[in-house]
Order: sequence, then C-alpha cells, then structure tokens
Amino acid sequence: MDFAQVATKEQLPPGKMISAWVGGRKVLVYNIDGKFYATDEQCTHRQCSLEQGQLAGKVITCPCHGARFDVTTGAILNPPANIPLPTHTIKVEGNQILVGIETEMA
Repeated sequence: MDFAQVATKEQLPPGKMISAWVGGRKVLVYNIDGKFYATDEQCTHRQCSLEQGQLAGKVITCPCHGARFDVTTGAILNPPANIPLPTHTIKVEGNQILVGIETEMA
C-alpha cells in the first residue's frame, strides 16, 4: 500500500473534513476529536458528493438523498444507501496526515 500526504494537522482541525485525490480516487479525510479517518468521497447510493454533505460528530449525511454513514467505520446509519462507505488507512507522521489506498491485484 502506498501512502500520500493529504493535509497537515493544522489544515484539518477537529470537526472538519477535507477532500483529496489519492491513487486516482477522491477521498474525504475527517478529524473526529483529534483522530483522523478517511472514506471515499462519493455516497454509495447514487455517487453524490459527500464533500457537500454535513458532518456532525462522526456522521456524514449525503446532501442528495439523506443517507448517513459513520465515517469511523463506513457503516450505514440511514438508507437509502445499502452499501457501506469504503474506508481507507490513515497514517500520521509528525505533522503530516497520509492516506493509503488498497490497490487490487489483477
């Protein structure tokens, strides 16, 4: 797994999120009470942008149809989504926040 820097700790204060491209995939990185998490940026229901959604605590709400996900696990909290939100590995090195994307082997 390759990791890419997406932000610094100062760029992502608690309760905020930031989007970034990692390995050809757009992700959202969240700071939940000082701990960092990453998910895909698109809702699994109709691929709406979660970047435009509302983050409340550890829950992101899709702006299109109201699906809700736990960003720490990707779990569905509210339909219409029926596929969990993919999550990604986070690594913090010093001040840098890095995200790793699993690549499928052919």
